[in-house]
Amino acid sequence: MGVRLVAYFCSPNSSRCMSDLITIALPPGQRVYFASDFHLGTPTPEKSRDRERAIVAWLDHIRPNAEVIFLVGDVFDFWFEYKRSIPKGFIRLQGKLAELADAGTRIELFTGNHDLWIRDYFTEEMGIPVYRKPQPYQLGNKRFLIGHGDGLGPGDYTYKRLKVLFESGLAQRLFRYLHPDVGIGMAQAWSRRSRLNNEEKGEQFLGEDREWLLHYCREVEAVDHHDFYVFGHRHVPLNLAVSENSRYVNLGEWVSARTYGVFDGETLRLEAWTG
Repeated sequence: MGVRLVAYFCSPNSSRCMSDLITIALPPGQRVYFASDFHLGTPTPEKSRDRERAIVAWLDHIRPNAEVIFLVGDVFDFWFEYKRSIPKGFIRLQGKLAELADAGTRIELFTGNHDLWIRDYFTEEMGIPVYRKPQPYQLGNKRFLIGHGDGLGPGDYTYKRLKVLFESGLAQRLFRYLHPDVGIGMAQAWSRRSRLNNEEKGEQFLGEDREWLLHYCREVEAVDHHDFYVFGHRHVPLNLAVSENSRYVNLGEWVSARTYGVFDGETLRLEAWTG
């Protein structure tokens, strides 16, 4: 596996300012896997634990030919790192990620809107890098732009304002002053309510005119070409044309559908885990 960094463009629009391109070689027979929106912790500990076991089984299944595994945000329904403690639970997933990383499988972790307070725990304990904005990659001979997808494109201005607040160092310092039993309990209750509200509304394809992430992909594509744009957040598995030779793929979610992406060096397809 070869990795190198090269300079990458930064659009005058600050919301599209991107990091350096990361290049990863893809040996013959190896695959790249993508998954997002596990939302571990919701709606109940029992259902979350069943989902966690399914995720671990999926990781074991893909392990033999997984050159890279991308976890594209909202792995946890809520996460906060105090200086000396983290939320209780999710030990099966953490153990499996540590095992895979120790064995040499490359894992790339993105924060989402539910777990944006992931800091350095996964990097320090497992060597897993954490990304907070869309990140460009060269995977084999294809170019990708990968991110969770929250706050991108037009609309959703209330959330965009809240995200600026939540990402501020001041907000995180103030939250850290709360005892974990209080702070984590409050945040989990709010997070679960948000998720349940989304379920009540129903999540479905809105049509290309109202899919804001598709608009975002087309804006970026007008500046610089990518073969694939891979995002989560929408909870709807999608594979849509950005341009004649570019696709936007949304990974869906694992609360009910358990969908994920597989890239074989040429084609990116969506599958569902039923194992």
